[in-house]
Amino acid sequence: MAEPWATSAPRQALGIDLHIEPTGSGLRRGLTDALREAVRSGRLAPGTRLPSSRTLAVDLGIARNTVADSYADLVAEGWLTARQGSGTRVAERPVEAPRPPRTPARRTPGPLRHDLNPGSPDLASFPRTEWLRAARRALSAAPNDALGYGDPRGRPELRTALAGYLARARGVHADPERIVICSGFVHGLRLLGDALRRRGVRDIAVESYGLDAHWDVLTRAGLRTHPLPLDELGTDTGALDHLHLPPPGRRDASRPTAASGAARALSTSPPAPAQPAGRRTIGAALLTPAHQFPIGDPLHPDRRAAVVDWARRTGALILEDDYDGEFRYDRQPIGALQGLDPDRVVYLGTASKSLAPGLRLGWMVLPESVVAEVIEEKGPSDWSCGFLDQLTLAEFMNSGAYDRHLRSARLRYRRRRDQLVAALAERAPSVHATGIAAGLHAVLQLPPGTEQSVVRAAAWQRLGVVGLSTYRHPSASPSAPRPDALVVGYGTPPDHAWSGALDALCRVLP
Repeated sequence: MAEPWATSAPRQALGIDLHIEPTGSGLRRGLTDALREAVRSGRLAPGTRLPSSRTLAVDLGIARNTVADSYADLVAEGWLTARQGSGTRVAERPVEAPRPPRTPARRTPGPLRHDLNPGSPDLASFPRTEWLRAARRALSAAPNDALGYGDPRGRPELRTALAGYLARARGVHADPERIVICSGFVHGLRLLGDALRRRGVRDIAVESYGLDAHWDVLTRAGLRTHPLPLDELGTDTGALDHLHLPPPGRRDASRPTAASGAARALSTSPPAPAQPAGRRTIGAALLTPAHQFPIGDPLHPDRRAAVVDWARRTGALILEDDYDGEFRYDRQPIGALQGLDPDRVVYLGTASKSLAPGLRLGWMVLPESVVAEVIEEKGPSDWSCGFLDQLTLAEFMNSGAYDRHLRSARLRYRRRRDQLVAALAERAPSVHATGIAAGLHAVLQLPPGTEQSVVRAAAWQRLGVVGLSTYRHPSASPSAPRPDALVVGYGTPPDHAWSGALDALCRVLP
């Protein structure tokens, strides 16, 4: 009678998977050579446990004795080890590391010793225990349909939780039906850029200091970015009516394509205002009104009202990036600009600063006229955001854990900012922190002409900081002031590394 492992019975998953292809003449020799080469090449690392002889025989459709004999040969050669109760494993053997290519020796800074780059919270403070509890509760209560492809707007549980939180904490007029979940700010901006292009918008105003990654997203969507000047009152929104835009050419590379029939059928938006012949107008503005990034000032109340009036008058949209609106230390946070006109302002927020950027969770609160267009850009299903993280964040908010975490984080970051300001006064009196007491970064104003030398000194000390000039829009007016400054992310280091990072910073300052 044929032995069971040599029959044509259906393959069953009996143990560890191993991809191996015996080659050459003879099964035993071919299997032995293939296993030896897998170990020699490093594909099977030292200590890797191999399938039992029975399992591998079933997987390969060969006799168990063939596998057992092959294993025994490799054990004898020293490639494998076999111990009772521990199975067969790849032997620990010295492996020669590949030699790096020979290059001319250059003195370059090594990995960062202290990271004060802006843009990240203290990742070590992520509330792992509370998040895990919320994930367990959310998964236990999740309906079966949550495991499907899902609504392109995102899970209704999270949209409902966000509507309540944003109304309460940020003054946002948020209907769950007008909230769309995205995988971070850049994803949301890409969707909006494409939707604006399909509306016929070709020009968008941005702040003269900001992130080039955001400008690049808009440019790839076919939009031209035009920087607005900044002064002590924040972004000069009055300049929106006076930006000089070149007339559209006959062969305009950014000419918007006509919206599809589906988009026209779904869209309830009014047509874009008629433009005078031979003249283009700004169709949208991207702003950080609560805490301008990176300068650090809020938008003046008069200018908040003026930019909303401009949007109403011209039919334009305002894209509000509320990237760190929860973190204000000297007073109650300024409410979202969206609260002044939910029909003209798109509100964008994320969990990147409040929790961690690795969650890849963001949200847009859209005017009713834009919802269908953004949904069409996103696609028929929610491909971008995992359901479990959405449900977990909803549970995290509803349980009160999100508010507790934010209160704790505010105390931590306020203490760090206070320590930074005190250290500057004592050890670098020629350097001053500017902007409001808010957010996770500070702008340190330097003596004129010293920005680049300080950045170089920080690099040689393996201290991560960024010069303010890095954030200047390439089309900003040459006559606009170019202050020398550092942008310091005091929220980035873990608690145990903060004092060392602060000392290193003070050593490189003039």
